Amino acid sequence: MFGDRARGLGLVSRPHFALVGVLRIPEAQASPWTSLARRVLFATALLFVAAIVVYLGRAGYRDNAGGQLSFADALYYATVSLSTTGYGDIHPVTPQARLANILVITPLRILFLIVLVGTTLSVLTERSRQAFKIQRWRHTVRNHTVVVGYGTKGKTAIDAMLGDGAQPGNIVVVDTDAIALEGAANAGLVTVHGSATQSDVLRLASMQNAAGVVVATNRDDTAVLVTLTARELNKSAKIVVAIREAENTHLVRQSGADSVVVSSETAGRLLGIATTTPTVVEMMEDLLTPEQGFAVAERDVEPSEIGGSPRHLSDIVLGVVRGGVLVRIGEPAVDAIEAGDKLLYIRRSGK
Repeated sequence: MFGDRARGLGLVSRPHFALVGVLRIPEAQASPWTSLARRVLFATALLFVAAIVVYLGRAGYRDNAGGQLSFADALYYATVSLSTTGYGDIHPVTPQARLANILVITPLRILFLIVLVGTTLSVLTERSRQAFKIQRWRHTVRNHTVVVGYGTKGKTAIDAMLGDGAQPGNIVVVDTDAIALEGAANAGLVTVHGSATQSDVLRLASMQNAAGVVVATNRDDTAVLVTLTARELNKSAKIVVAIREAENTHLVRQSGADSVVVSSETAGRLLGIATTTPTVVEMMEDLLTPEQGFAVAERDVEPSEIGGSPRHLSDIVLGVVRGGVLVRIGEPAVDAIEAGDKLLYIRRSGK
């Protein structure tokens, strides 16, 4: 464990170029045909720009065949010049034409060659672009959600957040599985490759500026260590942890978790209920699927609702969040709604 921490030490102090491949910022993906078409059009544009420059200064060029240069001759010269073929049958002879070759044609030739060998140079370009995006992202990211683990639980949690209106760019996935991170990046999520038990890896995910953390690891002991590390870096973030065994709930809470979900027991209860009342399970799935049917949501109270009873509202209210604490409907403390309360209610999806 301590060896892992030592290997991660100094990760956030590396130059941004060295973080390419560890931290990945998503970008819009273009099809290979679109990318190829853009390169061909760019190369063609460079060719015509060079031809126009030569044609405008045609008086300064000599054609071994004799006669004044036509635009076709200028285009021919631009083609053999930019491709570095250089037959020499058309060449600049006046100082002005030679200066134009130095200042215009030569830079265009370089750009043209860059386009031709774009397959190799695109890798370098991509790394430079990613380094710039990493630098910009690390300076601007705030109030995002860090999801540790992109397995079944992590993916489902992200789907729920996206279905509830979260933006993909505000979610950062941390995992050690490069294949899983590739899928997350293709979904438009920011990814960090590394173990979330290392504080430097979580700092790379800007843990200190996060509003929430979802810990969805495959092992309970890993979840405890990740929670400890995350809470050490951020004292105020909402940390939600999924564990397999209920006996580890107190350990995770002592580590700093705000909410703990016991996946095995939750699934077991639903399986047991389904044997006698399957419609209850169907309704629970409906409530947990924000894209269709009903969904459980939270909202601020409206000024006209202050002082009234939550039971008399048009919404079906399940509870009142007061001072960060959930008070369920039916308890005397929520007979009257107070300013600053939040209502936990059932809403129709899409509203």
